[in-house]
Amino acid sequence: MLAIPPPFCYPIGDELDKSAISMHNAPMSLAKHRDITDKRYFVRSYAKINLTLDVLGRRSDGYHELATVMQTVDLYDTIRLTATDDGSVRVVCSSPELSHDDNLAVRAAKAVCQRCSIAQGILINLHKRIPVAAGLGGGSSNAAAVLLALQQWWQLPLTSSEMLAIAASLGSDVPFFLTGGLALCEGRGERVTPLAPHWPASMRWLLLVKPAISVSTATVFRNLPASDYTDGSHSYKISTALQAKDELRPEDLHNGLERGTLERYPEVAQAREDMLRAGAARVRLSGSGPTLFAPFSELTQAARTQQQLHAQGYEVYLSCVTYPNTGKVSFYSHGC
Repeated sequence: MLAIPPPFCYPIGDELDKSAISMHNAPMSLAKHRDITDKRYFVRSYAKINLTLDVLGRRSDGYHELATVMQTVDLYDTIRLTATDDGSVRVVCSSPELSHDDNLAVRAAKAVCQRCSIAQGILINLHKRIPVAAGLGGGSSNAAAVLLALQQWWQLPLTSSEMLAIAASLGSDVPFFLTGGLALCEGRGERVTPLAPHWPASMRWLLLVKPAISVSTATVFRNLPASDYTDGSHSYKISTALQAKDELRPEDLHNGLERGTLERYPEVAQAREDMLRAGAARVRLSGSGPTLFAPFSELTQAARTQQQLHAQGYEVYLSCVTYPNTGKVSFYSHGC
């Protein structure tokens, strides 16, 4: 069974309650919860990139069968949870268009309260840094962060299976974010196999570039032709290479949605060309896009490319990999 670690989060009250950090999944009845009405809880919510994304075919339920290797990066949103007395669950977001009940963070909190028969009100303050509808999993990450934070804050007796079930009901990428780090995800994304945290030194720095458009994941999948389906071999080869600390072959950094996205959205194709001209050796699409990423081994080259693309008006983030639930950043494989 997939073990779900505690999130990177901080309970804040009149004093720092260290017991809430050290005690995780302690079995206790809901009646024994500590008084939380005068406390707030902060949690970071990290973005991801897709090293690979194989689409194996359409499922009978209308979704697509996937095999994808994902990795969390150190671009993150900040979430503050505040216990309230009104019994409602609501969100106030730094991006006002996300301050609504259909926000995945709100849906996650409501799902936990319903599952555990909790009437506690929650105010979710969400400070966004991860671009919206960008292929970086921001909304899914927010949902998983809220699930983990509430389990930790309230010491809920939810098993790993129950957490995974709630996460899968919210969205395909949410289960991955319960653990984060590096993982192979299959099915709709709900089957998560964590991979050893080894990362190639040739990909030490990751430059994320978001063109000034949003892309609908549903639209990209709906228009995906069967000719772009694969057998999952790209994802399985990358997983095996990472586990063995072998060199990654550029041709295996495959995204089955990339061709269609580049053809349908000329802004993404132009951004890719601009990244290559600015010094990126290779560029790949993350998720359904529009965000593209380019790996670099040296910070100076990555920063130079970042500055050039920023001067061209792009939204650019210089990032590296992170393993948020261990508190560690950037494991490098010396064999790569």
